[in-house]
Amino acid sequence: MALIVHKYGGTSMGSVERIANVAKRVAKWMRAGHQVVVVPSAMSGETNRLLGLAKEINPNPSPRELDQIASTGEQVSSGLLALALMKEGIDAVSYAGWQVTVYTDSSFTKARIKSIDSKKILNDLNAGRAVVVTGFQGVDPEGNITTLGRGGSDTSAVAMAAALKADECLIYTDVDGVYTTDPRVCEDARRLDKITFEEMLEMASLGSKVLQIRSVEFAGKYKVKTRVLSSLTDPLMPLDQEMKSGTLITFEEDSTMEAAVISGIAFARDEAKITVLGVPDRPGIAYQILGPIADANIDVDIIIQNQSVEGKTDFTFTVPRGDYQKALDILKGTVQAHIEAKEISGDPKVSKVSVVGVGMRSHVGIASKMFRTLSEEGINILMISTSEIKISVVIDEKYMELAVRALHKAFELDQK
Repeated sequence: MALIVHKYGGTSMGSVERIANVAKRVAKWMRAGHQVVVVPSAMSGETNRLLGLAKEINPNPSPRELDQIASTGEQVSSGLLALALMKEGIDAVSYAGWQVTVYTDSSFTKARIKSIDSKKILNDLNAGRAVVVTGFQGVDPEGNITTLGRGGSDTSAVAMAAALKADECLIYTDVDGVYTTDPRVCEDARRLDKITFEEMLEMASLGSKVLQIRSVEFAGKYKVKTRVLSSLTDPLMPLDQEMKSGTLITFEEDSTMEAAVISGIAFARDEAKITVLGVPDRPGIAYQILGPIADANIDVDIIIQNQSVEGKTDFTFTVPRGDYQKALDILKGTVQAHIEAKEISGDPKVSKVSVVGVGMRSHVGIASKMFRTLSEEGINILMISTSEIKISVVIDEKYMELAVRALHKAFELDQK
């Protein structure tokens, strides 16, 4: 008998029929003798509907009240799932995050989990019940309901698995695992049987939308065995088959991982590049440029500073495309004159493409192969960033899909 945490996304909970299928799947695990905690998202589209209502009433809503409103979506889906499990003959109980309790900080709409009191859940599990706990939410020290931000149910599930010392956390989604790249961009993309936490963390941070990045951080930190698999398969498929399906996110110590040099190609379409030209090359200049950007809550990704020529240098960095104009306005409005920069230019139509793999640590020539492949396709590299297990390049947006397909083929990711 194992303790398993199941997480189901909004698509999996999208209708009464799909909730009934989730109940059939959970019941199958329970009848096989396993203890199961289920963390569901709100029904697909429900959170957007609730937040839309809030903003229709007040265009500048209080973050605290937004959390009050948004948290109800998961409470509805949890209650419905508990009822569906009862119909399957399974003793079930549902809890909101503040009933369990999931303790968070007070950062409304983007709270972080501090701890989870698992006593109530363990008591129910030991009594033979299926326990359904709302994803995406918790409670702060003052007793306010908080939510964890988009994709927060993944984080809830992994945190729950860590608190309960679960044998495995199964993330059921509308895709059947983690792929070498997005199958919509490269038809030769292949599902991975295994990927390390480090690689998954890089893939998530570089644009892969399969898992929310904070959930991967949690899984790696607390060594939670995590599997991504499809909820759209037959809920009554044999359990031994389901237990081996999808993609297992594992630890680098797994010796079978060493054979793969590159595990995947990640990309982010919506990037923008900003260059501050003719900057005085003196201590603190990077802070003077990026400090106001950070104060405006704008994420900066790749940063490059050119070599100094006659005491002047150029400073280039990337930001999300949605923040491009805001960042430009800040730089031109206050920073340029203050630091005596010659000019500020930008390009809102760039993309980032990355190769990721723990095997890069022990294999040479990955960067040269990547650059040669892009060169042969006539793709100019605008910026480069590297780490131990990834190489990222910024290129013109129009070449992004070509670059992904070319690199996928060059590194033979279409082959087992």
